[in-house]
Parts: sequence; structure tokens; C-alpha cells
Amino acid sequence: MAAAHAGVHASGLGKRFGDLWALRDLHIDAAPGTVLGLLGHNGAGKTTAIRVLTTLARPTEGRATVAGYDVERFPALVRSNIGVASQQATVDGLLDARLNLELIGRLHRLSRTDARRRADELIERFALTDAADRLVKTFSGGMRRRIDLAACLVATPQVLFLDEPTTGLDPRSREDLWDMLRELVADGTTVILTTQYLEEADRLADDIVVLDHGRTVAHGSPEQLKRQIGDDRIIVTVALAEELSLAASVLSRFATGDLTMDARALTVTASTTSDTSLVEVVRALDANGVYVADLTRRQSTLDDVFLSLTESEHR
Repeated sequence: MAAAHAGVHASGLGKRFGDLWALRDLHIDAAPGTVLGLLGHNGAGKTTAIRVLTTLARPTEGRATVAGYDVERFPALVRSNIGVASQQATVDGLLDARLNLELIGRLHRLSRTDARRRADELIERFALTDAADRLVKTFSGGMRRRIDLAACLVATPQVLFLDEPTTGLDPRSREDLWDMLRELVADGTTVILTTQYLEEADRLADDIVVLDHGRTVAHGSPEQLKRQIGDDRIIVTVALAEELSLAASVLSRFATGDLTMDARALTVTASTTSDTSLVEVVRALDANGVYVADLTRRQSTLDDVFLSLTESEHR
């Protein structure tokens, strides 16, 4: 009954609502103990993909298996092997943390003793011991996300789906949650992560699928995607707006892709290779009479990848 491969796998997956394709031709190959990041703007198809993979929606085309089971043929077995953390916490605010986890354990048909033991294990793992007997409605945002993630793990799922899990968290709470996710992945859990924080995908994901209007516009590891648009970024700030075009013309000699100009910030940004000499760039700008107020260099980020891909699609 189970497929030969665990993890999450999809081939040609699509979902249509009337005449609108919310998702089309999605391919996923996430092995156990890895993190797959689904990136895209609002309405790109991320949530639709999650709904199909978690059996909340039937695909219009294609095939997918989760934890070794076909999502259409064996939805109950898929659901028994996954955990899902949506954007909003789903635990009961009028129960304390321990009772929330015990209740979920009982719903998963654990005995009363096993449910209590599992709740205590998760409370300790997620550093909630001091708050175990407090009502969840009194928790901070970071604590709520921790108890929500703990609730997803009561049944020890093979696959964990996280829909923007760190939205609204402060930087410290976000780092703590990232550490917890790394521990889960090290134990063999497959994680499917959607996020608006591209740094989050860069830090956590082994593989990334970028969606735009329901279609995949890029697929690869964070480093592979960043190399597609150039290793580095050179940002030149000019003193006068009328010098922007001239600065862009000079920078185009060193660029490996499109340049971007920001008239408000008076900057021109060019993607370049790592061996491009800043001295040569400065000399070329000076030779053409461009007064440079500032010049910086940085490595490409997933933000650059995302903006480059989605801007070209929109054009």
C-alpha cells in the first residue's frame, strides 16, 4: 500500500478552480531528513500546494505521495503521518499547555499515560516547563508558536508542513524556532516550509521551489539559485539623479545580468561575478565623470533571486 519512497514527492501536480489554475505542473522531491522551501508572493500557489499535499484539496492533475502514501488513494494514512502548523496557532487558548498536548495525544488514540508522557517530553524539548500549567491565551507570540509546533509533533509525524511558521516572531524567537527545526530534521523528519522571510529559506532549506502565478519559475538549492543571477552585487550610489543612467551604462560592462536603478535612493545595482575588481569599477566610473557618493559590494541573497525571477515574470 505504501510507496517505495518516504518524504514528499510530486509530479506534474496541478489544481484548478473553475477556469483558474492556482497551481500547475509542480514537481517536488524531498527526501527524509531534508527541508524543502516553497517561496512565492501572495497568491503564487504556495498554500494551494500545501492543501493538496495535506489532503485538504484534491489535485486536478498530477500525482503526489507523502510519507510513502498517495494523497488521493490513501488520504487517511497521509494524515496519520503528517503534522501541520498553519499561520495561525490552532491550540486552545482556554487550556493550559500540558492539557492541549494531552488532548491531541488522546485524539491520536494514545493511552492516557502515553499522552501525558508525550506531552511532558515535548514541553521539556520546547523549553515550556515553567509555563506548562498556564493558559495558552497568556502566552507570548514566540511561546504560542512553540506550543503549536509541539502540538504538530505529538504523534511523531514523518513529514511536517509549516506555513509561514515565524510570522510575527521577534528575531530571538525566530532563531530558537530555527534551532528546533534543525533538530527535527536531524532526527529524520521531512519539512515542507512556506515563508515570506527569504533569509529563513536560505538558512534552513536544502532545496527551494519558487512559485509565481501557480507555476515553478526556479528550482534548486539556495546556492544554485544565487549563482543563477550572479555571485555578488555591486551597489553604486551617485550624487545626482541625472548621473544614474551614466552610472548604469558604465556598470553594464561588469554586469552578468540586468541592472536595477532606484531613483529615490540614487543607486544602481549590478550582478557580477566574484572576481570582478572593485578598483576597475571605480576607475571606469571616474573616467566617465561619474561622481560616486558610495560604493559597496555584497553577496547575492535569495531576496535578489526572488525579485529577479518574479519581476521578469511580471514583465
